[in-house]
Amino acid sequence: MSKFLVGIDEAGRGPLAGPVSVGVVVVPEGFDWRQIEGVGDSKQIKPERREVLFRCAQDLRHHRKLNFAVSMVGSSVIDEKGISYTIRLAMARCLKRLELEPLECFIKLDGALRAPSPFPQETIIKGDATEPAIGLASIIAKVTRDRYMTRIARRYTQYGFEQHMGYGTKAHREAIARYGKCPIHRVSYCKNIKSL
Repeated sequence: MSKFLVGIDEAGRGPLAGPVSVGVVVVPEGFDWRQIEGVGDSKQIKPERREVLFRCAQDLRHHRKLNFAVSMVGSSVIDEKGISYTIRLAMARCLKRLELEPLECFIKLDGALRAPSPFPQETIIKGDATEPAIGLASIIAKVTRDRYMTRIARRYTQYGFEQHMGYGTKAHREAIARYGKCPIHRVSYCKNIKSL
């Protein structure tokens, strides 16, 4: 029987700008999820509530009740190697940082994600909504990415990154058409946007 349950999810697969973020959460088998209630699909949780859950996870990590890691990989790698490679790279960095032993873990991943082969694992469609460990990984990945996008918005003020987090909203597409791309834009994702 596994000693640890590991949840993995990503945030930022689809935006036109910014990094992709992968969160990996490790809890002991039998972890009491009442210690951090309300985890689930980060997209369905209000930003303020995500922040509360993120800080709760940090507190639980401080008290060694759980562990987690986040890795973000930027637009240049996404453009050069593709999003699937980039997510695998971010995931591998997290797993290495957490120093997990494959024989002691069982990994649950969201959607179409796959962990490196020595790890026993299960991929669950919409797992972030049904598996708390995946849901928490989703929240940690999203909060980390959103904080980064909010910070970088101060450098590239014309794009409004703090509003849309790099996703392809009408306002964002119009800003790209007007001002061109900045260094954090994914060139391969912006091909169909014509300059004004």
